[in-house]
Amino acid sequence: MADIIGMLIPFFGLIAVGYGAALYFRQPIEALGWLNIYVIYAAMPALLFKLMSRAPFADITRFDFILFDVLGTYLMFVLIFAVARLWRRKTTPEATMQAFAGSYGNIGFMGPGLSLLAFGEKAAIPVALIVCFENATHFTVIPALMAFAKGDRRSVIQLAGDIGRKVLSHPFVLGALAGLAAALLQWNQPRPLAQFVDALASSAAPVALFSIGVTLALKPLTRVPGDILAIVPVKLVLHPLAVYAVLTKFGNFDPVWVHTAVLVAALPTAASVQVMGQHYGVWQEKASVTILVTTACSVFTLSAFLYAIRAGWL
Repeated sequence: MADIIGMLIPFFGLIAVGYGAALYFRQPIEALGWLNIYVIYAAMPALLFKLMSRAPFADITRFDFILFDVLGTYLMFVLIFAVARLWRRKTTPEATMQAFAGSYGNIGFMGPGLSLLAFGEKAAIPVALIVCFENATHFTVIPALMAFAKGDRRSVIQLAGDIGRKVLSHPFVLGALAGLAAALLQWNQPRPLAQFVDALASSAAPVALFSIGVTLALKPLTRVPGDILAIVPVKLVLHPLAVYAVLTKFGNFDPVWVHTAVLVAALPTAASVQVMGQHYGVWQEKASVTILVTTACSVFTLSAFLYAIRAGWL
């Protein structure tokens, strides 16, 4: 257990540095904007490009792995959506946001850094695939459900085209697709370009984790609504267990790939959930609380899952 704690200290330590800096310097949260732009539009796409472009093409086209990982995630999405909509009688937009919060972790900002730290370079391909395809799936499903709930009058073709354009223009997806093309073409990158990509990629995790810490400090927790108390264990415990069950039941994958998927599924709710809530004008305050609570609790749940993996229980 000591080695797991030692591994997580620098990871959560960067979050703590951001948290402390925000409390000490007292800058407005708007000051974080350029930092997030750097992570989303430069560092993370570079990291995904690096991971995908330098991997064997056969490995990055493991669509069976992608299918079963997404299936495990959407079992949780459907579960939370059904409970919220049918039992708690929430509206479709509210149920959609709750399901989003309980199934979409901070895979972009935290996934690659933690996976590579825990499992080494063997985790590079599975985590890149998860980040790319789970982002693409979520940012297809959420707008589609919201359009249906709000009575969008566009034709199915127009709606699909609009959603498709937004998904394909997402920086994470663009970075991964560029890496996929480079791997397919077996492109030997010029050394200056490779060094530039490495420099951007190496900054992704530290800057992203610092940004998370600042966000947590500037959005203090006031109270925890009851429906969030049900979402937290689903996201941090049931989600990774569901992914593990599906991958081990229906696939024959390298244990590192399975463990990477489990660890990524155990990540806390992503800040994008609040962004989507603000965009659609629904559940934004509760999304903020969910992010704070799941991030704080993930210190313990991530440690537990890493311990279970190291002990051979998973």
